[in-house]
Amino acid sequence: MRGNWRSRLSVLAGASALALSAVTGPPALADDAPVSPQEVRMPADVRIVEGGATEPGENVPSPAGPVETPAPGGQAEAVAAAKTAPSSSACLGSTTAYGSSGCFQHNGDVIWSGDTKKDGMSAAIGVYTDYGRAEEVCVNRLGVDTWATCDKDYREGGDVRLRALRYDGDTGKFYQPESWSGWIPVDGKY
Repeated sequence: MRGNWRSRLSVLAGASALALSAVTGPPALADDAPVSPQEVRMPADVRIVEGGATEPGENVPSPAGPVETPAPGGQAEAVAAAKTAPSSSACLGSTTAYGSSGCFQHNGDVIWSGDTKKDGMSAAIGVYTDYGRAEEVCVNRLGVDTWATCDKDYREGGDVRLRALRYDGDTGKFYQPESWSGWIPVDGKY
């Protein structure tokens, strides 16, 4: 009778340990897409700024990697320019989440927003300051494997922080996964 009781107890202990490990398992990585997008609540007064395509031949951060030569011809030229390769010193304080990558270029106070996933949503890089300026989000609607820029003017003695998200332009909603950068000095001097 005692042997039977012990075997039942060990089975119960094993099942409990398995259930606990399932509940406390590691979180999903940033590159793992959620089964369904999880909405992120943004403040009602957040300003959404549509990022512009880069100038033809301009060096930009590239989620795709290879260098492509811009082709002449309006929109095709703008998209090709948005895919060109970066110089290594273009940005500080980059952050990346599923489908979005962003960084801050202190020379000119430029926010870079890169779209890295073809999922029908846009890359969105939120910008927060340490001195109370209203929150803004730089949205890249140029498509996958492109970069858009939002040219801003921040206080030189201040710091900015970036937040990478996904944005659905049809609904005006933001989605996780998200990622935050550390504080980045606007003047580029750490």
